[in-house]
Amino acid sequence: MSKHPNQLLLEHFYTCFQNKDYAGMQACYSDDATFNDEAFQNLDAAQVRAMWEMLIRNGKDLKLEFKDVSANEHSGSAYWEARYTFSATGRKVLNKIKASFEFENGKIKKHVDRFDFYAWARQAFGITGILLGWTPYFHKKVNSTAKGNLARFMQHKSS
Repeated sequence: MSKHPNQLLLEHFYTCFQNKDYAGMQACYSDDATFNDEAFQNLDAAQVRAMWEMLIRNGKDLKLEFKDVSANEHSGSAYWEARYTFSATGRKVLNKIKASFEFENGKIKKHVDRFDFYAWARQAFGITGILLGWTPYFHKKVNSTAKGNLARFMQHKSS
């Protein structure tokens, strides 16, 4: 049985991610794509493309594994794990992520990654994450910092 083209698209996306090929990842998104996860929220296509470039350029020791990729004409899903050193603290992180996708014209139109934010915060921030990682304030602070880092990355790239 042959795989659906959208499943092949997702397998290509994650293989590019493994190979730190952000241009290959970027090409998988439609021009009106959206992205959301626990750190980066409500990104448009330009922002999501820049986010992957920023994360790959900064993630020197990033290791990625993926599995359970499935897709049909309209939607898809995958499970992936990222191992890396969180640059802000130098702490090692293993992030376990469930991804969901919506497709349009052979491209990713909507991408949502879900992970346990508190588990991530404990790893990424140590004692601070243990004490504050469960709070809405801390989550908002991480969102704000992530969006600010992305905006600076995009500004630097365009100048």
